[in-house]
Amino acid sequence: MLTAQSSKASAVSLVLCSVLSLQLGAALSSHLFPHVGPAGASLLRLGLASLVLLTLTRPAVRQWTRRQWRGVLTLGIAMAGMNGLFYEALARLPLGIAVTVEFLGPLVLAAVLSRRLRELMWVGMALSGVVVLGVTRHADGGALSITGLLFAAVAGGFWALYVLAGSRVAAEGVGLGGLAVATGVAALIVAPVGAASGGSALLSPSVLGIGLLVAVLASVIPYSCELTALAALPRQTFSVLLALEPAAAAIIGAVLLSQVLSPVHSIAIALVVAAGIGSTLAAGASGEQHHGERGDRADTQRDAGQRHAPRRRRPVPAARSARAARIARPAGRARARLARRARRSRRQPAQASGQG
Repeated sequence: MLTAQSSKASAVSLVLCSVLSLQLGAALSSHLFPHVGPAGASLLRLGLASLVLLTLTRPAVRQWTRRQWRGVLTLGIAMAGMNGLFYEALARLPLGIAVTVEFLGPLVLAAVLSRRLRELMWVGMALSGVVVLGVTRHADGGALSITGLLFAAVAGGFWALYVLAGSRVAAEGVGLGGLAVATGVAALIVAPVGAASGGSALLSPSVLGIGLLVAVLASVIPYSCELTALAALPRQTFSVLLALEPAAAAIIGAVLLSQVLSPVHSIAIALVVAAGIGSTLAAGASGEQHHGERGDRADTQRDAGQRHAPRRRRPVPAARSARAARIARPAGRARARLARRARRSRRQPAQASGQG
């Protein structure tokens, strides 16, 4: 029990580390947009991250099964859509708002996986916060970009797919090597658009330096932490643990990028965070209750089975039965000899009286 609790606590710590590192990398990536554009920044991030991960892991891809390859390819597609579309949203929206809208993906996924009607309440709460973000103006008086909001929403769908595919890759046993190959697949997917957007600026030493730092902060560290955590956490718990993403993004955006949010936007982000936390607590409570009821039913069935099950005769060991057979064979032969002698003795008097 203690080992399971410590393993779960370590997994939660890995998710929190991923949240902080990812938002730091996102804030730093915005400095690449003026030089290579959002698509070029996505290519740098995924391409350099795949090189780092492939060098560190050196996956044995020739030993993978078709099922493992399907999981890795699905994860690569999810990463390409999630990163590429999120950077397009980040180029048009403040960091905190872009992450808040994107967070709808894993939150809706958690509600779908729970299959409970009351989970829709938390999704509705988060949606209300996103609607407030969309209809209110920014702190400087300007309206938020509808295109940016759409990019962030679609990126949230790929985020949900990333959670599903990541848990599958973690369960298939390919480890961080699967993550490295999936990152390379994602880089190949965004390469045409990223190369057209960045051009020769992608090879600039300063751009490559920032891109490498972004790759480590925004891909290598968070994805490694998340894939390791997914092996120890249920998908639903992992999804709702990311509820701190919008709050962390808003704080880092305000501190590092001077993206000060209006009070209304801050309240809207707080609604989304509260929805994520509420979904986490509700999921944990329902899971414990279901586990307790299932355990009670199992105990009752086991006790009933022990009371009414017929008694079975204990099997005789093979060695004992063989030993009994060896003892019984000489005794049988001795009885047969005695019976033959008795028959001869009865016949002899009869023969003697007939001769006389």
